[in-house]
Amino acid sequence: MKPKNKLGIWMDHSIAHLMEFTSNHFEIETIESKFTKEEKMEALHKSESLSDYYKKISETIKDYKRVILFGPSNAKTELFDLLSEDYRFLKIKFEIKDTDKMTPNQQHEFVREYFSKA
Repeated sequence: MKPKNKLGIWMDHSIAHLMEFTSNHFEIETIESKFTKEEKMEALHKSESLSDYYKKISETIKDYKRVILFGPSNAKTELFDLLSEDYRFLKIKFEIKDTDKMTPNQQHEFVREYFSKA
């Protein structure tokens, strides 16, 4: 499979919006976590549902050359830390940005602006 170029991911611990940047439009995929706020309070590091969530996201990421991870929580950093330990992701250029909660339109605009400047 030929690698795709650019992917923006707005994420927190409950949901991820994956937006493929193309010149025409955005291809959007949503991945939801089964991780609840109650689970987060009990034990962040023991949650299998969060691990499954990150695994689903990583399966999409492996097909891209450049990825911007952004959002209000530290989920993006946790995901990046897991990916950086996996040789399949070594050739992908990642960047992480802290942002507030965003509407879908704001997320699209953020990705469009980010990759238009790059």
